[in-house]
Amino acid sequence: MRIYVHIGPDGASSDRLQRVLDSKREQMLGKGVLYARTPGARNHTRLFMAVTDPENIDSLRYNRGYISAEKQQVLREDVARKLKDEVDRHNPHTLILSSHQLGTSLCSPSELQRLRAILLPLSNDIRIVSHIDDPARMLVRRYAAQLIEGRAHSLQRELDCLSEPDFWQAALDSRPDPDPQAGQFGEVQGACFWLDFKRLQSFWEEGFGPGSFSYRNVNLPLFYSNAATEEVRAAFGIQDTIGKVIPEDLPTAPSAAWLSRSRRFNDAVLRLLAKKDVILPRQLWRKFLVEIKVPGDPIAPGSLHALSSRFADDIDNLCFRHDGLDADLLAPDASLPDWVETDPTRGFRATQYLLAFRWRINQATKEELANKAADLAKLNGNAPAPAPEETAEASSIEALLSPTARRVMPPLAKQNFEKLQSSVFAPHNRLGRVNEEELAGPYDAITPRKLPEKSSGNVIVGCMKNEAPYIIEWVAYHRAIGFDNFLIYTNDCSDGTSEILDRLQEMGVLQHRNNDNWGGNSPQQFALDNSLKEPVIKNAEWIAHVDVDEFINIRCGNGTLSDLFERVPDATNIAMTWRLFGHNGVTHLNDKFVIEQFDTCAPKYCPKPHTVWGFKTMFKNIGAYAKISCHRPNKLHENFENKVKWVNGSGQDMTSEAIKNGWRNSKKSIGYDLIQLNHYALRSAESYLIKRQRGRALHVDRSIGLNYWIRMDWSVHRDLTIKRNIPRLREEYDRLMADAELAKWHQTGLDWHRAKAIELHGMPEFEDLYQQALKLDLTETERVAYALALDMEN
Repeated sequence: MRIYVHIGPDGASSDRLQRVLDSKREQMLGKGVLYARTPGARNHTRLFMAVTDPENIDSLRYNRGYISAEKQQVLREDVARKLKDEVDRHNPHTLILSSHQLGTSLCSPSELQRLRAILLPLSNDIRIVSHIDDPARMLVRRYAAQLIEGRAHSLQRELDCLSEPDFWQAALDSRPDPDPQAGQFGEVQGACFWLDFKRLQSFWEEGFGPGSFSYRNVNLPLFYSNAATEEVRAAFGIQDTIGKVIPEDLPTAPSAAWLSRSRRFNDAVLRLLAKKDVILPRQLWRKFLVEIKVPGDPIAPGSLHALSSRFADDIDNLCFRHDGLDADLLAPDASLPDWVETDPTRGFRATQYLLAFRWRINQATKEELANKAADLAKLNGNAPAPAPEETAEASSIEALLSPTARRVMPPLAKQNFEKLQSSVFAPHNRLGRVNEEELAGPYDAITPRKLPEKSSGNVIVGCMKNEAPYIIEWVAYHRAIGFDNFLIYTNDCSDGTSEILDRLQEMGVLQHRNNDNWGGNSPQQFALDNSLKEPVIKNAEWIAHVDVDEFINIRCGNGTLSDLFERVPDATNIAMTWRLFGHNGVTHLNDKFVIEQFDTCAPKYCPKPHTVWGFKTMFKNIGAYAKISCHRPNKLHENFENKVKWVNGSGQDMTSEAIKNGWRNSKKSIGYDLIQLNHYALRSAESYLIKRQRGRALHVDRSIGLNYWIRMDWSVHRDLTIKRNIPRLREEYDRLMADAELAKWHQTGLDWHRAKAIELHGMPEFEDLYQQALKLDLTETERVAYALALDMEN
């Protein structure tokens, strides 16, 4: 087996190359080429963190909880074991690993030795691949990335190294010693040593042998076109075709003025952190940088012509020796006047902005210190004594766990819990603005609008199966916030759901379609495919696919669709991120509003497990997409790439992230300030039992067991914002329920569900599940750890 290790070092081209590898992973595997999953989903970050020098703590290791040498050793052993298992399972003839941090950060022989020690048990045929561009162009891209991570030194740092006889060493000497609490990381603050491409090659060949290293051109447009697959084939020796990929737009280069602002602001922040009396979480720091963003022209690589000139002879020689390099593509930009840092514009003063942000920093500090104090209190003896069967020397992590977690969580979940303590994935509720609207009065009722001729207005399309007790509230609520029409599909209902919907159709409220004879993989997708033929969908202004356990919670203005649309006037797609609501201690099925009974939920910041940040999409009906799927429209038509704009729940642009695919937010696209989707997946504990017995609409081959409860029962934080809708919901609900036949079917459905709950309580399998669920009193971090251990990523 041959192993290719792709080391970047250019982050932009590495990301695009990894996207191709990821999208073609299964196709390549069928041809004997393994793009490994275990070291990281796309960029093999875990492999990089596993091999760095223990004392060289970088920002990734710090944010993900691998600070100590002991924890890093556990990571290294885990990476080596899982990578070997993955190779043994697939038996490929080619293994590809890719991490741009390997090229930008590894700088000692001992780090290469650790990497080699992980790979040699797999094969001794190891090739190193690196993509390079003109040094000035690469520096401009890397500099912007460093600034987002907190760099406080200008490009003068690299330019000063040009006067030294050994650029590589001078750049390494500019790196500060790691001091995570003070925000100091060598790879962020130091000059980019790897711009000395000749030395980079010799460094890696000292670790892996002469001839093991090959250079290839970075040609950014190539990575955004179907020719990207050809580059993948060439770089990694893949003989068979791996198909085409969808082109992507080039990202917009950041303005030089914003970069100037960011550097100055980072310098002010680092001076504050040096006092070590405040704590600034990395996510909040990045948010500040986004808030000071200004437009303008980017840094021109031609102004750094001195860098290109310094290495011109080396690059000519490398082009002669490496078949993958084209001298024309490495040619520098035309020379311009020497680089001078751009004016930050508008009289920008970093200290003034830092002072304005200080209250938020202080709040973050208080929360971090409170969490540490709580942990310390548990360690000092306030935690319950260990059970007799536990060892006398319980670990500190065991002491931090709640009694329930110590009793029920498997060892892997406890390991996950330990990792989360200092990880960037640790859940918390410090995201977005304070919920001022929770303190405000109720929303005003709205008058149904008169629609233009042939328009069906704002439409919800949904699918239901045995949801009778919840339908009228759900319909009344969404009518009260501005939805004009509904298209509802049902299949195999026996509780009165179909009769309720039929009556609502007779009343002119919605359209009901029977979906009993569905085909394909799921009744839901079958219904959504058919919905595209319906006039109510064809003539809609905005469309949203929403389930009956999901309530669109608009958190701006008067809480209506029109208020939302006014705040995102140019958006065509709005990602409505789930806020998962737990059972809130409600065990029995009640005839009360769902939005009244359940107000405890997941934290706003919760990257794992992946379902927490899932979103549904409300989209403008402009014909941009050919298909409606569960979470989003799909199959973007040609010529619509520049006509759609996706925004997150805070109204921020996330088009580049979501335009083609994806159904969950990332750390950079999460937002709840304007809209969120309240997801009451469980409702009461008895409702959960009935849902468990009923099965699922989309994934009909999966059961809803205790794993589902662990993933969905979030009852730590409280969100009351949707309750401002209760008065106008009640008015519309009472108006609908004044219809005697509709009220009769609602009661019939309620009686059916209560009888079903009694029946399930009498079945040992379901009663045992019910009792297990009610005993699972976990903290948010424990729940994340447990969910990940149960492999909830499905």
